[in-house]
Amino acid sequence: MAQRNLTADEIRQYQQDGVVPIRQAVDPEWVGKLLAFGQQQLNNPSELCNDGSPGAEKGRLFTDRYLWRSNALVYAYAKDSGCARLAAQAMQSQTARFYFDHLLIKKAETETPTPWHQDVPYWPFKGRQIASIWLALTPVTVAGSGMEFVRGSHRDQLMYLPEAFGASGKQKNTWTGTGEGVPCPDIEADRSQFDIIGFDLQPGDALLFSAWTLHGSPGNQSATQDRFAFSTRWLGDDAIWDPRPGTDPSVNPQEVRTVPGAHPDDNAIFPEFYAA
Repeated sequence: MAQRNLTADEIRQYQQDGVVPIRQAVDPEWVGKLLAFGQQQLNNPSELCNDGSPGAEKGRLFTDRYLWRSNALVYAYAKDSGCARLAAQAMQSQTARFYFDHLLIKKAETETPTPWHQDVPYWPFKGRQIASIWLALTPVTVAGSGMEFVRGSHRDQLMYLPEAFGASGKQKNTWTGTGEGVPCPDIEADRSQFDIIGFDLQPGDALLFSAWTLHGSPGNQSATQDRFAFSTRWLGDDAIWDPRPGTDPSVNPQEVRTVPGAHPDDNAIFPEFYAA
């Protein structure tokens, strides 16, 4: 399947803003396959799912993750879609290692927002070269729970305290709330004080953003359009393994062969899917 490269302007926008929309980021064949997979996953979630209203046709927030470990399609997408190269190019890294996948669904008329947050405080890594590629599988508008970002917040040199959200599934996010950082600002209290940007996307478009960029999304106000997205998380050259208290324990530190403070070069758990 076809793969693309980032343009110089896209790389520059990522570096300056902490987020860049990537139009037609992957081959359309991946979109159809992942959308069908997402529909199936709603009925057959994994142990790491969060599901606010199981079985509901509307008002349902559903997420599932780390599916690459057991699903051949998700593994193939992470390895072969070209996302690893796109992440490396944006981060200006010579390599890209895969961290995890994340299926994100907000059914029509789901009021629940995704609160403003950074990703880094939740994850057992540190480094500036850590990013996500959030692929739209359905048409997305900001009113339909499209992602919003505080432009340039990845350059603030701040880490915000992680807070539990979406903890309605089989495994509650009880590990949050004990990590490092300062309180996240109340962005919704006065949005005019922040340089907020959002993007409308078509299926196959993606948002490539730094794990240090503040982001969130409103509820899905559409009465008819579900929002399906599939995110992959990427580690660049300067990422180090840092399983500190208050970070996601989904990767068992006792199974990781990399020592804390070192680059996560354990190919069984963090496979290198791109090298320049």
